[in-house]
Amino acid sequence: MIHLKTIKGLAVVALAMASFNTFAQTKTGFHVLKSHSIKSQGGWDYVTVDAESKKIYVSHGTQVNILSTATGDSIGVIANTNGVHGIALVKALNKGYTSNGRDNSCTVFDLQTNAEIARIPVGTNPDAIFYDDFSKKVYAFNGRSNDASVIDPATDKVVATIPLGGKPETGVSDGKGKVFVNSETTNEVVAIDAATYKVIARYKINDGDEPSGLAMDRATNRLFVGCGGNQTLVVMDATNGKNLAKFHIGDCDGVAFDPTLKRAYTSNNEGTISVIKEISANKFAFIENITTEKGARTIGIDVLTHHLFLPTAKLEAVAPTAENANPRPKMVPGTFHVIEVGK
Repeated sequence: MIHLKTIKGLAVVALAMASFNTFAQTKTGFHVLKSHSIKSQGGWDYVTVDAESKKIYVSHGTQVNILSTATGDSIGVIANTNGVHGIALVKALNKGYTSNGRDNSCTVFDLQTNAEIARIPVGTNPDAIFYDDFSKKVYAFNGRSNDASVIDPATDKVVATIPLGGKPETGVSDGKGKVFVNSETTNEVVAIDAATYKVIARYKINDGDEPSGLAMDRATNRLFVGCGGNQTLVVMDATNGKNLAKFHIGDCDGVAFDPTLKRAYTSNNEGTISVIKEISANKFAFIENITTEKGARTIGIDVLTHHLFLPTAKLEAVAPTAENANPRPKMVPGTFHVIEVGK
C-alpha cells in the first residue's frame, strides 16, 4: 500500500523534473540584430564593452575602433597600437589600456579624448588584458614570455612580473583577492594571489584542451572555461578547481557571462554562440547554439541591455601549399564589422 504522503512526494519530484526539462529546452530568443561596419584594414581579437558609457572598443590591427552601443556609429579611434589584442578600462582614473602584441607594450589612453597618455614596456607578445577591481591593478598576459605584467594605473609602472609556466590566455578576477588565467599549453587555470602576485594554485582542466575563453560568476564562484582545442566548455569551482560540468560547444575563443540572466556564452569560430544556463551553483544546462557568422570567435557583453557583440569579416579560402597544408582563410578587404546579437 502506498501512503498519500509518498504519492505527494512523487508528484513533487515529477513536477520538478518536468519543470527542469521544460526550462532546459527553453530558447533564448537571441539572434543577429545588426551589423556595424568598420572600413579600416587589419585583423582583430578581443572586444570590450563599456555598458555605462555606451561604447564598444574593438581591437583591429594597428588601432582600436570605438563604436556607440546605442547607434553602432564609429565615435573614435585609438591609433598606433601595433598588433593590438585587448582593451582594459580603469574608469575611476579615466584611463584605458591596450595590449600591443607586436610592440611588447601597453598603450595608456584617455577615456574621454582617446589620446595616448603613456606607453609601458611589458613582456613578450602581450595578449589578453584586464583590470582587477580588487587590487586596482591592470594585468597584461604575455603569450610568448609566458608571464603576466602587473601594472599600477596610479603610476603606469610595472610593479610585478608573474611567471605562469605556460602560455596565458584570458584572465578574470573574483573581486575578493584572486586572479584566474587560462594556461593554454598546460590545460590549466592558474590562480594568482592579487596581494602577493604569486601563483597559489594550478587547477587541471580534466576534459578540456587549449583553454582560451574565460568568464566568471562571482556570486557562485564559478569559472566558465572555453576550450577551443576540443570544443568543450568546462565549468569549474574557483575555490578548489573541481570540474563540475562539461558541454560540447564549437571552436571557442571567447566566453562572456551575463550575471543577471545567469548565462555563459561561448563565441565559436564556425559561426555560432553556444549558450549554457547556470541553474544553480552546481546545476548547468545547455540551451542552444545561436547562429552568427564564420570568424566571429571573440565576444563582448553589454550587461545592461544583455546584447552581445562579436567582430568578424567576410572570409575567403586560401589554397594549400607544400609549406602550409591548412592555411587560414583570408579576410576580404573592407568587410570588417561587428555583429550585435540580442532579443
